[in-house]
Amino acid sequence: MEQKLIDRFESAVKRLEALSTGFRGGASPGDGGDMADALSDPSIVAFGDLIDQYVGRVVIAAEKIGGHVFDVTNIVREAFSVQKQLLILLNQSQKPDLAGLAGFLKPLNEVITKATVMTEGRRYDFFNHLKAAADSLAALAWIAFTGKDCGMSMPIAHVEESWQMAEFYSNKVLVEYRNKDPNHVEWAKALKELYVPGLRDYVKSFYPLGPVWSPTGKNSASSKATALPATPAAPPPPTSLFSSESTKASSSKPKEGMSAVFQELSTGNVTAGLRKVTADMKTKNRSDRTGVVGTIEKESHAGSHAFSKTGSPKLELQMGRKWVVENQIGQKDLIVEDCDARQSVYVYGCKNSVLQIQGKVNNITIDKCTKMGVVFKDVVAAFEIVNCNGVEVQCQGSAPTISVDNTSGCQLYLSNDSLEASISTAKSSEINVLVPGAGPDDDWVEHSLPQQYIHVFKDGHFETTSASHSGG
Repeated sequence: MEQKLIDRFESAVKRLEALSTGFRGGASPGDGGDMADALSDPSIVAFGDLIDQYVGRVVIAAEKIGGHVFDVTNIVREAFSVQKQLLILLNQSQKPDLAGLAGFLKPLNEVITKATVMTEGRRYDFFNHLKAAADSLAALAWIAFTGKDCGMSMPIAHVEESWQMAEFYSNKVLVEYRNKDPNHVEWAKALKELYVPGLRDYVKSFYPLGPVWSPTGKNSASSKATALPATPAAPPPPTSLFSSESTKASSSKPKEGMSAVFQELSTGNVTAGLRKVTADMKTKNRSDRTGVVGTIEKESHAGSHAFSKTGSPKLELQMGRKWVVENQIGQKDLIVEDCDARQSVYVYGCKNSVLQIQGKVNNITIDKCTKMGVVFKDVVAAFEIVNCNGVEVQCQGSAPTISVDNTSGCQLYLSNDSLEASISTAKSSEINVLVPGAGPDDDWVEHSLPQQYIHVFKDGHFETTSASHSGG
């Protein structure tokens, strides 16, 4: 069955290429007419314009940089080309079942996997470029949306959320090359605009509620189609983005239905191997009622090395109110999700790791961490950094108070919603705050917070002023 799906997909691509060069490639007049109608569909024309305008801009910038940046950008171009082909088939096909959907989306998964592989193993030059490009491709998974209960966000929100995760690395590119090489800055800005507003506005215009399958189309994407004679299967790829089968999930409870497809989506790209706490693991739902959720271990070769001298790694919800992330070493895919405004997050003793906090929480504390990255949405009370060295923090929503104490090296990325935050520092050095530019096309603006002060005794009391600071 799967081979038949791939054969049909390749056949459709050949018809598309033949049509574009004026040849029918042996297709019947009926087939040519169907393909001509598909190519003239407004949604397909608009997606072609999206590729020409936005993808083309990223490719032009990548050509000036060359190397692995150009290679991964070509994969981005290929992924968008494959999605266009899938949209053409989608408009001509009936809605498939779950297994059929997985097979239908397999070509896109294979392309995205190629980008993901470039970020694994040996760190190439321009790693942040590679990571931003590879992680951004998760946005193309909007096409897997099948309904509000499928386990993923609505298509528009999915595109935005996927880019927010990739933007963490894109911002690193902007900061590193802002005053060094405009080609890299242009590439990062073009990549962002490809998704926001590019892909986001496209999905908003044509598929805000998800893919629209043809009720009268062919059953070409169904798993019930008669399979071709069995042939030896090739080894599976390292990860499968849209497989309907269960994986070695970070969740202890296997998912079913469309949730399984989305879980595979997560393991294939930006959120590869994310450690998640499921409903049955929360204190209020546990039969043992001990009040502590067990540590979730990642099944990987790195697991045996992820222990700190001070204790074993933890990522757990305690007493239903406090998320504890401790002693995580070299883990770039930590995540806290399904949280609420009554809960707090405490991160302790982590090194060379990245944590994503989804949703609004009461407060977040980062304590005794080194080279730690944190991406969070909203906090009700405060975000605190204490006793740390080399921390990067991105606020995507609002934060009324940010406190930095006894910390060396801290970069804060603020959103427009968090510009009014009150930032307090004590016994800290090398604190830089980056804010969005005045316009959507403007670069981030970096401000260095003072760490030296001048005290002058005058009129019976000391007057304190900050020392002049360059930069920003």
